[in-house]
This record gives sequence, structure tokens and C-alpha cells, in this order.
Amino acid sequence: MLLTSGCMSGGVPISTNTKYPIDVLYEHQSPEMPFEELTWLELSNSEVLRADQTKDQERMLKRGNDAKTKQLLTSRLVAEAQKIGADALINVSYQYYTTVETEGYTLKGLAIKYKEGR
Repeated sequence: MLLTSGCMSGGVPISTNTKYPIDVLYEHQSPEMPFEELTWLELSNSEVLRADQTKDQERMLKRGNDAKTKQLLTSRLVAEAQKIGADALINVSYQYYTTVETEGYTLKGLAIKYKEGR
């Protein structure tokens, strides 16, 4: 059994109200300025479930990341984008998965540089 939840649907969504030092645009959002693509950046992790996460298989308690953790992960992705000189991250998405024995996530976004001055 494999379950997933996306950036805006199911589970705890990524906060779109947080202000970051560069622009962060999520799926289905577009920058208003022309840009060039730099590279895709990704954070991911997979872990074996703890005993307290497997007690009640039907309810899948204590799995996934909360909103604060997702905000911290997004901040890490932003820091990586800043290191390569990006002005923004676009198409940012979060996916979570869980199986009988493991859980994990992938947070990714496309680092871009605006063509015109900001």
C-alpha cells in the first residue's frame, strides 16, 4: 500500500503565507517576469516507521510532517537556491508517501533567475 499527498491536497499543506528572501511560487503559479531556468533542487528523506507510528495501521497516526517542519524544509530549499544565485523557486511541490514499513517525502522546486531587474 502506498499513499501520497501533494503540496495543496490532503494532509497539512505547505504554508503559502510565509515570506522568504526569494520568491517561492507553488504549482499552478507563474512568475510575472521573464526568467531563465537554473536547475531543479530537491530535498528528500525516507525513514523506517517507529513503533508508535505502526500501532494503529488503519489510522496512520503520527506520520508525515507538520506545517512547521514543511516551512523549515522550504527554508532549506530556499537557502540552496540562494547559494546558486536564484531569484526565485517555481513549481515548488511537496509529496509525502508511506508504506507498511517506511515513510518519506520529496520537496522540490525549479531555481530561476529573472531576466530583468527586480
